[in-house]
Amino acid sequence: MAFLMARTSSSFSSCVQAVAVGWQIYALTHSARSLALVGLAQFFPMICLTMLAGHAADHMNRRRIAMTCQGIEAASALIMATAAFGGWTTPGMIYAMVMVFGMARAFEMPCQQTFLPSIVPPHMFPRAAAVSSSLFQAAAVTGPSVGGLLYGAGAGLCYMICALGFALAMLGTFLLPLRNIARPRQPMSLSMFMDVWRFMRKRPDMLGAISLDLFAVLLGGATAMLPVYASDILHAGPMGLGLLRAAPAMGAVACAVFFVWKPLNHRAGPSMFAAVATFGVATIVFAFSTSMPLSILALAVLGAADVVSVVVRGALVQLRTPDSMRGRVSAVNMLFIGSSNQLGEFESGMLASAIGPVEAVALGGVGTIAVTLLWMAMFPSLRRLDRLDDIRAE
Repeated sequence: MAFLMARTSSSFSSCVQAVAVGWQIYALTHSARSLALVGLAQFFPMICLTMLAGHAADHMNRRRIAMTCQGIEAASALIMATAAFGGWTTPGMIYAMVMVFGMARAFEMPCQQTFLPSIVPPHMFPRAAAVSSSLFQAAAVTGPSVGGLLYGAGAGLCYMICALGFALAMLGTFLLPLRNIARPRQPMSLSMFMDVWRFMRKRPDMLGAISLDLFAVLLGGATAMLPVYASDILHAGPMGLGLLRAAPAMGAVACAVFFVWKPLNHRAGPSMFAAVATFGVATIVFAFSTSMPLSILALAVLGAADVVSVVVRGALVQLRTPDSMRGRVSAVNMLFIGSSNQLGEFESGMLASAIGPVEAVALGGVGTIAVTLLWMAMFPSLRRLDRLDDIRAE
């Protein structure tokens, strides 16, 4: 229960914050390039701190690290609320806050990724992951909608809600029933991360799943353009932006609830490839849509497809990795996820400023389909992956 509280509160706050940041920066600048820089500001500290964060997660108290990061996130949201209420928010302040958030997430996420396999047995992991994902996505449904509504009362109120949510996440992490495992302190070295790379190279299904998500979402990331679509193409306003942000999570909740009822324990690899290809098709449909209902439907399908990739990748990374290496492998996984999300926002924003938002999003969807076909040929072991409940650490 404490794990779900921490994960749901953090997800809800992040989504409310994303709506506030996206709408506020676009309102201040009216520039797709500025939206791109938001993604870059969050990604840059993540790539710089990945090795240090992974080392800390394997050799220090994971609970303490996660709680410290959640406290930093709450404090940064409180500062942004103060600035918004005072009317002295600038684009530079928003970029700075996003960078601080990126630094905190770089340390928090590798630790948080190790919590679920520590509190549930391996044979229950696929179902537990689906439950966790469904609540995570439920928060992601309500977060953008609430964020859109709250933004009508001002960005300051959005940031205040975020600060409260991150504080609740910190409380949930404190209450987690984790075993205190003594881990030997070792100095950080390049060889320790070469061990991780060698470990992943020997497991091509794991490497293929992580890298497929990286390139698929990097190319097909339409979410960075949602403020542009809500403002200039669909003419839907802040509430419309909230609905568009919530749409992928709506589809994701439906898919995750289905997996709670019927876990993905058969033909997992082929299902993952089919889902990523569907992600690309849905991105193309969204790109050319000028109808709000069709746009919401396309984004919902996109979100549902993404859950399949999340479940398969999570099982491979968390169950196939020994605990002594789980922090570093999770850090690499989170770097890939961060690259696909934040760097994908930067790529989409820059491409949109050059060729237009519709063309940029459509091209990204085509690229996602192409990557799927290429990865099917490059990673046959992932294509043949069948059951997730038989995965064990090696």
